[in-house]
Amino acid sequence: MSDWAGIAWLFVLLIANAFFVGAEFAVISARRSQIEPRAERGSRSAKTALYAMEHATLMLATSQLGITICSLLILNVSEPAIHHLLAEPLALTGMSETAVDVTAFVIALIIVSYLHVVFGEMVPKNLAFSVPDRAVLLLATPLVWVSKIFHPVIATLNWIANHVVKWSGVEPKDEANSTFTLEEVATIVNQSRIEGVLEDASGAVAAAVEFTEKKAKDTAVPLADLVTLPEQSSPDDIERAVAKYGYSRYVIVDDEGVPVGYVHLKDVLREAENGTAKVVRPINPKRIHLMVQVLESTDLEDALALMRRAGRHLAQVRDERGETTGVLFLEDIIEELVGEVQDATTRRA
Repeated sequence: MSDWAGIAWLFVLLIANAFFVGAEFAVISARRSQIEPRAERGSRSAKTALYAMEHATLMLATSQLGITICSLLILNVSEPAIHHLLAEPLALTGMSETAVDVTAFVIALIIVSYLHVVFGEMVPKNLAFSVPDRAVLLLATPLVWVSKIFHPVIATLNWIANHVVKWSGVEPKDEANSTFTLEEVATIVNQSRIEGVLEDASGAVAAAVEFTEKKAKDTAVPLADLVTLPEQSSPDDIERAVAKYGYSRYVIVDDEGVPVGYVHLKDVLREAENGTAKVVRPINPKRIHLMVQVLESTDLEDALALMRRAGRHLAQVRDERGETTGVLFLEDIIEELVGEVQDATTRRA
């Protein structure tokens, strides 16, 4: 092979090495949420990109094999060519043959290393990191074809690597992680607000993230802070409570002060419709709604789901010993998401 042919092969191998490096980082960095809509619209490149992302370890094995082969060929093909081209002009300087050989080797190694690191590694890596979605759509298809052509070799190498990982006590994954933890989502929301990408003037987005971290005890109203009525309360007593406090729902407690249920303003209206004589009698037990039972450690979103399924607006919160510590109101749960919710009947100063 002539020296200039070796130089030509240097550029070809640099391009091939850059391809494998860019494809590797594109498959890891691309966001599935950006590729799936394109695939659903029928884009073949997007479908191939999704396949590559779902078989990430196989694609990484293909990339690493390609990078290794290219790197070895670059050193073995281009270094001798550059070394020989430099040796002749260096010999004219009068240096000894050994000095010329060493100097030519060092210069050739520096040139090849510089081109390899900058143009074969760093440039494609930075491009793939900067535009991962575009990069994966462009590079995934040829990478998948290479993986299929050399499938036996790559599959064997990947199998060996996976078993070595298993022996170290770690379960290998085939697909790149495309989900986020709650903490990561909170960080994304906060950073997006700081950079002006996300507008959350009401705080609803941030509240939704924080909502999933809260427990029933964090939102429940303690027993000491509740406005309660005894079981013997009459519709007339409830009307007076409405006039005084303005709430539409009241917790009913037994003689020991333990909640047994709650009544709604509409229950009083129904009793009143049955005749004025019944207004002063204790409210019909059938009008007292039972509350959902939840533990203090119950996730707030799970408590909301239980209340919705049961069709109840209040939940009785208990500690680990089974003792009632507070009551959870539907309005308070909603306020955690959308801000303050005002009871339509609440008195205003």
